Amino acid sequence: MAEREGAVVKKGHEEGLKMAVSLLEEFGLPLGLLPLADVIEVGFVRATGYMWIAQRKKVEHKFKLVSKQVSYDVEITGYVSAKRIKKLKGVKAKELMLWPPVNEIIVDDPPTGKIHFKSLAGVTKTFPVEAFAAGQ
Repeated sequence: MAEREGAVVKKGHEEGLKMAVSLLEEFGLPLGLLPLADVIEVGFVRATGYMWIAQRKKVEHKFKLVSKQVSYDVEITGYVSAKRIKKLKGVKAKELMLWPPVNEIIVDDPPTGKIHFKSLAGVTKTFPVEAFAAGQ
């Protein structure tokens, strides 16, 4: 795949998780944003910001502070840049009985303590950033 050309790739759960967390950190995103389990591989193309994560099984995680159920697919892809992830695929947040895909995640810059999740349908949900801190 052309978009994966020139990527740094880490295989296995330990290394992959370490890389995913360091990317979140580097780009100013909350470290608990990707509660991954059983990571197979994480890749990142610095030139374009393209990132992918492959994990053995789908993960569902509840962010307790905002009582949000989020589902992470076996493959998650997106473009990471300062304070945002664009063209995100593989992440869905439960709304009532529906699971609309989350397409973009943006942290306010300058910081206001808020993070925004946008769906393709144009719906934006805003939450406190600390709800997605590591360990939440």
